[in-house]
Parts: sequence; structure tokens; C-alpha cells
Amino acid sequence: MGRPRTNDEAVKERLVVCATEMLATRPRESITVRAVAAAAEASTTAVYSLFGGKDGLIGAVRDRAVAGLFQDLSAVPASADPLADLYALAVAYRRWGCGHSHLYAVLFGGVQSFEPSGEVGASDPIRPLLAAIGRALTASVLAGEATSIALSVWGTLHGLVTLELAGALDAATVEAAFRSTIHATLRGWATPAVFSGLRRAELAP
Repeated sequence: MGRPRTNDEAVKERLVVCATEMLATRPRESITVRAVAAAAEASTTAVYSLFGGKDGLIGAVRDRAVAGLFQDLSAVPASADPLADLYALAVAYRRWGCGHSHLYAVLFGGVQSFEPSGEVGASDPIRPLLAAIGRALTASVLAGEATSIALSVWGTLHGLVTLELAGALDAATVEAAFRSTIHATLRGWATPAVFSGLRRAELAP
């Protein structure tokens, strides 16, 4: 009989889960291989054999966060209404962030994050947003530079979700606040004709 596998997928999963929680709730410099291994009921050897060390484990956590957010945003279908698509992407972003608060904290808590400018990878979470913005620009629904629009929308989304996760928004009004803020951000980039129509629709009884 061969030796039993001790550093298997179950151990790997426990290490990623424990590292995610620690990275989201503690200063990064206080997190050690020994601490993560102990929390996951694994050996320090497992961290090195499975991830190559602390940096590899942190990279695995970040990769999981990026993949999860990308998957949820990519699942939003494209329609004939680019503005509706952008709002649907905003909703999906918020849903993922609130449903995966620890991964969200790791992704945007200073460990590393994706960038909405420069080279955009095939699985970069900003890609679905840029694609929807591109459709809106082609349809003359929005006017401006795609990266600037993406930064504006992403910054607004990030602020709203971060405040919600921190409990800084009133639970009774957070839905309305999210909807009105995202709509206002999109209106700010709308072409004059589209802007007028959106304002009339909003003010209609």
C-alpha cells in the first residue's frame, strides 16, 4: 500500500478558505504560514507543497476572487438595451460582493486587484463592463472614453458595495439608494438625447 495522500484537494480547499478569512479580517503582515496551516488543521509542509509558500497561497485566494466575480459578471446576458445591461452588471457586481464578502475584501483590500486600464486579460472582471460600455458607445447611448466611463461606474459600485458591507447604509433604503445612484452615474455619461429621455422617464408620475 502506498502512503495516504495528506495534501489533497480537501486540505487545499481548507487552506484557501482559512487564508481568505484571515486576509479579509487581519493585517496581511500578521498572517503566517503556520497560522493558516493551524486554522486549516494542516501542516506547514502542505502550504509549501500545494502552493509553494505564503505568496502562492495568497495568489490562489486572489485568483478565486477574480474568477468568481468574472463568472458572475459574464453570466449577465447582453440585450438590445446597453443601459439595461450596464445596470444588470451593477446588480451582479453588488450581489457577488455581498455574497462573498471575504473574497471581496481580499480583492479590493490592497492585496492586488484588477485594473480597468491598460491590458485587459481574457478573464478580467472588468471585461464584461467594458464590453457593455462599448455597445453603449456604438449605439450612441453613452458619450465619452470607455476607460473613463468604466472607472466612473466601477468607482461608484465599489463605494456603494463597500459602504453596504461595512453596515454604513440604512438597510431599509439601501436598495433605492443603489438604484438611484447607479442610474445617476449612467445618466452622467448619456448622450444629450438619451439623457433627456431618461430624466423624463424618471420624473414621470
